[in-house]
Amino acid sequence: MGDKYFFFAGGGTGGHIYPAVAVAEQIVKIQPRAKIHFFCSSRSIDEQILGRTGFEYTQLAAKGFSVRPGKLIDFCISFLASYKIAKEVIVKSKDAVVIGVGGFVSGPACLAAHKCKVPIMLLNVDIVPGRANKIISRWADEIFVQFEETMQYFAHKSAKVSVVGCPLRSSFGNPEPNKAIEQLRLEKDKKTLLITGASSGSENINRAICSLLGKLDAFADNWQIVHLAGVSNYEKIKSEYGDAKIGHTVLGYFDDMANLLAAADLVIGRSGAVSVAEFAAAGTPSICMPYPYHRDRHQYLNAGKLVEAGAAVMVDDLPDEKGRAERLWEELEELMKDEKKRQKMKRSCEAIAKKDASLKVAEKLVEMSR
Repeated sequence: MGDKYFFFAGGGTGGHIYPAVAVAEQIVKIQPRAKIHFFCSSRSIDEQILGRTGFEYTQLAAKGFSVRPGKLIDFCISFLASYKIAKEVIVKSKDAVVIGVGGFVSGPACLAAHKCKVPIMLLNVDIVPGRANKIISRWADEIFVQFEETMQYFAHKSAKVSVVGCPLRSSFGNPEPNKAIEQLRLEKDKKTLLITGASSGSENINRAICSLLGKLDAFADNWQIVHLAGVSNYEKIKSEYGDAKIGHTVLGYFDDMANLLAAADLVIGRSGAVSVAEFAAAGTPSICMPYPYHRDRHQYLNAGKLVEAGAAVMVDDLPDEKGRAERLWEELEELMKDEKKRQKMKRSCEAIAKKDASLKVAEKLVEMSR
């Protein structure tokens, strides 16, 4: 029997790439001879993440769908070009499965798989499926989801739907907080507030925190800040801290989130599907500020699962900058002062965390190859 090829199709954000990498890591542990290949976007975040894994990848020029005449033409041209490239790669492998993980780049690769009669699996970690996943689901043999609520969106499809959780990188199974503390030279006797806008950073969260630095200085004796500002915002945010009294480490990006979250006593961040799963897995109490501009408001629904479990509080990312900061401070000040509440939230995280999702998905994929 020849080697099995596992093609992961999707990208454009860390939320699409990281779960795929997590599953791929488990596949090669189970089946060392397995061949892993990613079809990803040409965005820098994809290359940044995949370049560290050692997995092969092909960047596709696919663009997001738009009804505007000029952009629609670009979409069609890039889709066709990406489809041809993906098909050329897939057709060379006699024994393969394609796993769609979301994002506009997954469409042409999964269509190529469908035309080549290659099995298609779908990984959908958001509560509400995106446009690409809704389309691809008609070709899928099995769909893996994080939340039970997602099943309703695929109820009329022929594919089997399995609730497995969100695949997380293996480091979340046994995080080592001291590694992050040493790497970032944090003070071990102080609590750590982590601010993150996910893989690209969040300008609204950045601005809100910077406007609160004067108030945060009151916690300088007992707390320190690690602020992941986003690569493009790093210099600006670093300068905003200026003479802040509270200890702080400002970074553009940090890849070892398992150890960093485990070292944090409280996190403020967006509530993408991967983020909420990581907060729960790390046992880190969170203040979720959902991205407000998605039409389906899926980040509010994601955050709602943590709030419902008692593992998080939610702060609306209000259009009014002053109102946003004031609302954030109400929750932040209380949680920084209340150790008992944070510990209760931590226990709630541990109660809902699903750390074996990547293994479950990998086992099912490998089982198909036997």
